Amino acid sequence: MRNWHPESSKRLAAIHDRLCLTDLIWCLKEMNAPQATEEDILRCHQADYVNFIRANIPSEGYFNIDNEETSLNPHTWTAALRAAGAGILAVDELMQGRAKNAFCSVRPPGHHAESNKSMGFCFINNAAVAARYAIDKYDVSRIAIVDFDVHHGNGTEQIFANDPHVEMFSFFQHPFFPYSGAEEVASNMHNVPLKAYSGRQEIEKAVKTVWLPMMDAFQPELIVICAGFDAHRDDDMGQMMLVEQDFVWLTKELMAVADRHCHGRIISLLEGGYNLNALARSAVEHIRALAGLC
Repeated sequence: MRNWHPESSKRLAAIHDRLCLTDLIWCLKEMNAPQATEEDILRCHQADYVNFIRANIPSEGYFNIDNEETSLNPHTWTAALRAAGAGILAVDELMQGRAKNAFCSVRPPGHHAESNKSMGFCFINNAAVAARYAIDKYDVSRIAIVDFDVHHGNGTEQIFANDPHVEMFSFFQHPFFPYSGAEEVASNMHNVPLKAYSGRQEIEKAVKTVWLPMMDAFQPELIVICAGFDAHRDDDMGQMMLVEQDFVWLTKELMAVADRHCHGRIISLLEGGYNLNALARSAVEHIRALAGLC
């Protein structure tokens, strides 16, 4: 993205540096993602849309999709394919028993990408691609997608609305970009819109009274997390009040669900988080919890 853009390569560098600083990096198995194939992408996105993106990758400079906030550069398509490929690799690692869970430190993010539309810094819906791959290749019949980004995951919801294989659980600031998720919601979407400045108390209520009973009734075979850390109180992309230990608590609650129903299988894909310090601290504590180290 452009130099002023909050969705920058500094985000992944901040997470990696924090992993190194805490020595947590040595406790993890690090893998490089392959590129997702066209078949993988077309499970979630329309062919005309994919062709439009590819046809407008510039040889230099930028091509604006909706405005300067969501634009293509010469490297966008390759980066987006690798971000989606990370989720696919994670599915293979978990379903073939080589790992219990995975965190995909990827960009660009994906949860705003609809089947035929780019928006909100997103081009390919990484979580959706991973979920559909698990359904098609491994016959997974029940997937819980959990989204705790400060922004509603409109793209994921649009792709999976009324899909019998998927239940989606999310909380998000509302009213707020992308101004969706509160009305005319499909029956498999379990959204909890929250007012600005909501914090741990409101999150615990949403999780304990809405998410957990429905997750236990659904009995997922795989949990896919859209892990946005822009609900942190230090992140000026939103106005929610979470801190690192709140993400740890939430991660442990989801791990307990995974242990009850799907042999601990969780794939977490990075979405938002734009205050580099808060992002790094929150993501690393999330990873520490997934690794069973806190």
